[in-house]
Amino acid sequence: MISRKLTPSKLRTFLTLSPFTTYTYTKPISNPITNPPKIPNLLNPTKTLASQFPIFRPFSSISPLPLTRDGNYDETTSQTLQICPGCGITMQDSDTKKPGFFIKPTIKDSNYKIPIDRNPVLDETQIPDSVKKGFLIESGQDSINPNPKTVEKPVVCARCHSLRNYGRVKDQTVENLLPDFDFDHTVGRRLNSASGNRTVVVMVVDAVDFDGSFPRKVAELVSNTIDVNSRAWKEGKSGNLPRIVLVVTKIDLLPTSISPTGFEYWVRTRAREGGANKLTKVHLVSAVKNWGLKDLADDMVSLAGPRGHVWVIGAQNAGKSTLINAMGKCVGGRMSVLTEAPVPGTTLGIVRVEGVLPGQAKLFDTPGLLHPHQITTRLTRDEQKLVHITKELKPRTYRIKADHSVHIAGLMRLDIEETSVDTIYVTVWASPNLPLHMGKTEKASTMVEDHFGLQLQPPIGKQRVEELGRWVKKEFRVHGNWWDSSCVDIAAAGLGWFAIGLKGEALLGVWTYEGVDVTLRDAVIPHRSHNFEVTGFTVSKIVSKADKSLNKQRDNEKKRKVGDAEMEATTRAAL
Repeated sequence: MISRKLTPSKLRTFLTLSPFTTYTYTKPISNPITNPPKIPNLLNPTKTLASQFPIFRPFSSISPLPLTRDGNYDETTSQTLQICPGCGITMQDSDTKKPGFFIKPTIKDSNYKIPIDRNPVLDETQIPDSVKKGFLIESGQDSINPNPKTVEKPVVCARCHSLRNYGRVKDQTVENLLPDFDFDHTVGRRLNSASGNRTVVVMVVDAVDFDGSFPRKVAELVSNTIDVNSRAWKEGKSGNLPRIVLVVTKIDLLPTSISPTGFEYWVRTRAREGGANKLTKVHLVSAVKNWGLKDLADDMVSLAGPRGHVWVIGAQNAGKSTLINAMGKCVGGRMSVLTEAPVPGTTLGIVRVEGVLPGQAKLFDTPGLLHPHQITTRLTRDEQKLVHITKELKPRTYRIKADHSVHIAGLMRLDIEETSVDTIYVTVWASPNLPLHMGKTEKASTMVEDHFGLQLQPPIGKQRVEELGRWVKKEFRVHGNWWDSSCVDIAAAGLGWFAIGLKGEALLGVWTYEGVDVTLRDAVIPHRSHNFEVTGFTVSKIVSKADKSLNKQRDNEKKRKVGDAEMEATTRAAL
């Protein structure tokens, strides 16, 4: 109504004061070719002026999409909102700086991949003139898919696209906008329900970081639910008893000499100590080698029944999505591929996976649980690449005496403080990319100042040494009964472990950054290397590169001193 009563000059003044938009009125230059004259609406002349100023539009009724982690658990929600099939976040195409942004793909013809016949059309004598002039559509001809077996790729968010193609998150600031994943509210309350569908909890644990990736809170929650509902069921009340299936993945990274039976016994013992005292099944699998996937899928089908819910739960980067994708390929089901990347927190919301379980049974992939006691949570992406184990572990063994120390990069140190025997065997099980150092304990303090961030990486750079925090010490008194194999392990969450072999007792001091969980446990891999490491740094690319940089720096400093001396001598001779 305001635009109908005001003249353009007064309307311009009003618009400059408007908090919604700005407008600068300029008299258009009349051009009959580019700007043809507009015919006024004679039936309703008042609408002509309003159409020239389409700035007073009603506010959009579309509310911003909620930033939740529920994903597509609820079928009604998945029908109203578009959920990313790769990570489970709610997708939107309006703001690139918010989570879930995606670009709508352009519609392509089914024959766009057919090779182009580059013979000139005009040289062909049997082609109709209508085709030569551009009328290529002829009646009675249907487009034929050149590859009918090709499955259309699902549309995923920009974050999943970057992780799948480049292995990294494009915009890290968007990650900070996501709400924290509240397991108790999102998943825990559904597991605690005494009624409803049958529940199967699949806890995925990393074989090379068992204690660091073991979900203790989930194990205690489900075990308590089983106890409470079991008593209710005995009293004749409704009681849903969840089934716990412990899946130890990435077993292809363990040495092939390890005994499967002995390792399963070790796993059950550690799980019982971690709070999972009601295990239904234990599976040792490898998604890369396809070991044990068929048996796992069969057990999940039998335990879930025709309408059960299967929840895949585990720590960040434990391999949940990789495991589900491998199972889908193993059973031959049609399913959308979950996003896989060696980046913690790849899955953002609950993802209902189709094609793995038959009937009305449902399989859910959940966001990784954040374990702040893992050292990888405080490392940068480049530092995580050095810590991440991608190949079969190889032992690196030292035969050392008291008052000596062993460093694993700049992340962990073991001091042999006291021992009842002359020597003990220390085997390091960690990523082969991490450099090691063995020397006297009295010189360990100088290692931080001279070599942390250089020869001992991670941390990468001197600045990162201060950013990671301060070192704290824990003491362990261990004892063993034999030399030939390791007796106990001292493991750091997210890094690796020291395996100790001795026949006697020893007092050990372990140094690492404050907040990192250090665990004393029975040895998981008893054997050690027959070739011993020597004193000093181990040979690695990091040490070699740091040595070259240090030597170059020393040479430049020496040349500078020589040049200064020669200049000083020349100046004296001139005087």
